Amino acid sequence: MSTHETVVSLSGVDVHFDTESGINPFTDSETVRAVDDVDLEIDEKDVIAIVGESGSGKTTLGKTAVGLQKPTSGTVSYRGQDVWKARKRFSNPEIPFSEIRRSLQIIHQDPESSLNPHKSVRSSLEQPLKKWQKGLGPEDREARILAMLQKVGMSPPHDYAERYPHQLSGGETQRVALIRALLMNPDLILADEAVSALDVSLRVEMMDLMLDLQDSFNTSYLFISHDLSNARYVAEHADGYLGVMYLGELVEFGPAKEVLKNPQHPYTKVLRWATPSLEITDETEPPVRKIDIPDPVNPPSGCRFHTRCPYATGHCRESAPESRSADVPEHRTACYRIDEHSDYWDAEPLEGAHVDR
Repeated sequence: MSTHETVVSLSGVDVHFDTESGINPFTDSETVRAVDDVDLEIDEKDVIAIVGESGSGKTTLGKTAVGLQKPTSGTVSYRGQDVWKARKRFSNPEIPFSEIRRSLQIIHQDPESSLNPHKSVRSSLEQPLKKWQKGLGPEDREARILAMLQKVGMSPPHDYAERYPHQLSGGETQRVALIRALLMNPDLILADEAVSALDVSLRVEMMDLMLDLQDSFNTSYLFISHDLSNARYVAEHADGYLGVMYLGELVEFGPAKEVLKNPQHPYTKVLRWATPSLEITDETEPPVRKIDIPDPVNPPSGCRFHTRCPYATGHCRESAPESRSADVPEHRTACYRIDEHSDYWDAEPLEGAHVDR
């Protein structure tokens, strides 16, 4: 990772949800392992993009990182302070939870739902300034708001300041949400599918804006997306990191350019193959045995991708691989194929799979 100080650290984090089995309240509940044993560090001015299919656990991981979801086990720390211990009433933490809450912000996929429909843009943007920058008077707040609206391309700013959420386009609403988060002077912003609802042209514009404002506010971004092309764009342009999640596990993580140029996990290769903008032409068929995603309530034993992996052996079915690096220390992958001394190479391939020995 970078040489900057770590802002948020996740260590051995699990997030499990109990769900009702059917409609009978007397039946046993089932457990969804949304996030399983994830370690992640987010440093100052980092840009980390997490990508995966729907149900992979990426949004739950993001919300856990910014203190909106309590982990079942493991720890989430902000600058060394356990977030959930700080939240306890009589904990007397070194960093108050109110400061942690201000420092960890979120931009939702649907920003309009997070804006009060009865408040103007000016009123919504005044709230964080009144709460966290009490030294600013009315005129200073007004100038700051208008300057931010101008900076994100909402001109004339006086006109936009008087509008209400229903009078804004999707891209304009997203800009207001971004301004509101930045006015908190946060250390980390979780952008949860923040561009997926926008037109393709507006997605690039919004991602460029986020990266441009990062230099002014010195914030970090945790960018969540189901679309590898979006994740690639923001991570590569920021010289950041790319993480790949599958059934609750972070199966590959490293510098974005390295992960995309030299993917190690078979699931990452599937995502790369399925992204037309990456122009992968060396394979005509998807590098996967099955299309169906296993049930997260009852995930496969061993490596969770073994039921779909075209290279899986009996060893993959029996034992889960640890995350490790091959050639690049920061590039870590949970797959036996990167270890030439693994028992994987001596095991028989599963039906329909093959091993390049």
